[in-house]
Amino acid sequence: MGSETSLKLPVIDFNSLDFEGKSPKWEEVKSQVVKALKEYGCFEALFDKVPLELRKSFFAVLKELFALPHETKLRNVYEIPYYGYLGKGPRSPLYESIGIDEPTVLENVQRMEKILWPEGYPSFSKVMQALSEKLSELEKIFRKMVLESLGVEKYLDEHMNSSSYLLRVMKYTAPQTEDETLGVSPHTDGGIVTILYQNEVQGLEIETKDGNWIKPSPLSFVVYLGDSFQAWTNGRLDAVFHRVMIKGNEERYSLGLFSKPKRGHLVKAPDELVDEEHPLQFKPFEFIEFLDYYHTDDARKHRIPLKAYCGV
Repeated sequence: MGSETSLKLPVIDFNSLDFEGKSPKWEEVKSQVVKALKEYGCFEALFDKVPLELRKSFFAVLKELFALPHETKLRNVYEIPYYGYLGKGPRSPLYESIGIDEPTVLENVQRMEKILWPEGYPSFSKVMQALSEKLSELEKIFRKMVLESLGVEKYLDEHMNSSSYLLRVMKYTAPQTEDETLGVSPHTDGGIVTILYQNEVQGLEIETKDGNWIKPSPLSFVVYLGDSFQAWTNGRLDAVFHRVMIKGNEERYSLGLFSKPKRGHLVKAPDELVDEEHPLQFKPFEFIEFLDYYHTDDARKHRIPLKAYCGV
């Protein structure tokens, strides 16, 4: 089906909340989160801990980042495949992106700064780290609410300590047409939770459970689950399909903060989430090994690579 512009994602106000959960709004917001996940699989979050000035500075830095020569951007490499620079390709001819592992740690961002700008560019490190740290607060609040709603909050510390963050910043070249052009094919993310934010150029679309597509507001943070969280919850919650469709003459910039299982940690559903009514759906797996499979031609044959990889 095509896009249905009349459909809207739920908008949930996370302002005045913190990870300690002491706000009187906590239970009210948690119930809104649960309802949104059941109906749409995701929602738009209002979160003023990321001030407008920081958002503007971030996108200004992104334009300078992607204006670097191609050979410079190719220095964005990591030991783990697909964490670094991804250039334009046959499946995404308008898209390129740069990754920063563990971006909430200033030293990690500064290390990448020195690789891309040997002469230094402190604004890059400051802005990237500050925004990542603020968004990680939102991600942690959301994840805590999910575990509480499932009755498995006793695993919260283990869940948080066995995960880390990847910041991926993205640029989409303007297609120079008013016809909607595919920027990124429909897919789910492989990690735990994704928080997406785009500049004022629309592009992100979320697939509803009945096959329609919703265009979120370009001014909100869009929060949804990835494959690893779907497996960890034993399918109680689903990863969300999304794509990017763009048109017009303006370049589109966006960011994604991804929480992901740490290397060597098995993604395995807690015993409390497996019973006769909810038999085990996914075998335990190591995230990096799944990531390797996720980018193979065989995985692309399947709408849901996770089920092909480790489905019971």
